[in-house]
Amino acid sequence: MRADDDTAAAAATITPYQDGPLLVRGDFALVTPDGETIDARRGTVALCRCGKSALKPFCDGTHKAIGFRAGTERES
Repeated sequence: MRADDDTAAAAATITPYQDGPLLVRGDFALVTPDGETIDARRGTVALCRCGKSALKPFCDGTHKAIGFRAGTERES
């Protein structure tokens, strides 16, 4: 199945960028583990995966400075 087929009906899409953030697009809600809403302020956000962002849960580009490797390459 192609990604276009899966995302056509999705309210939001999440794209893991190689060695970078998760890009979330569409209609979504961000909440804390306690259920409190986090104001995303826009329909597309980049979420930190390296754990070093000063703006968590949002990405601030720190992954580049620390050489973060996410292992998002597909195996054949």
